[in-house]
Amino acid sequence: MTLLANTPKPPYYAVIFTSVRTAGDNGYGEAANRMIELAEQQPGYLGAESAREDVGITVSYWADLESIKNWKSNTEHQEAQKTGRKLWYESFKVRISKVERDYGI
Repeated sequence: MTLLANTPKPPYYAVIFTSVRTAGDNGYGEAANRMIELAEQQPGYLGAESAREDVGITVSYWADLESIKNWKSNTEHQEAQKTGRKLWYESFKVRISKVERDYGI
């Protein structure tokens, strides 16, 4: 994963996952890497950006809402979600938004 995702011309969608972790790794690092690897294989996946300090923020970009729905229902992703609720996250929030415009250098 590069630092900034190379997204196409809008519109497209962003899934913004913010989280506060529990103490210890407990397999989180390996699972997070696997989720990126798996997401990259999904139709409609456009890229992702991630940062972690006190609050973790991962933004994944998708071509359309159907692609996001399919990613959410991926069996391996669902298992990671269950583990996250039980073991890795003190709290989290998922937000889905439509990107209407982007710009940068």
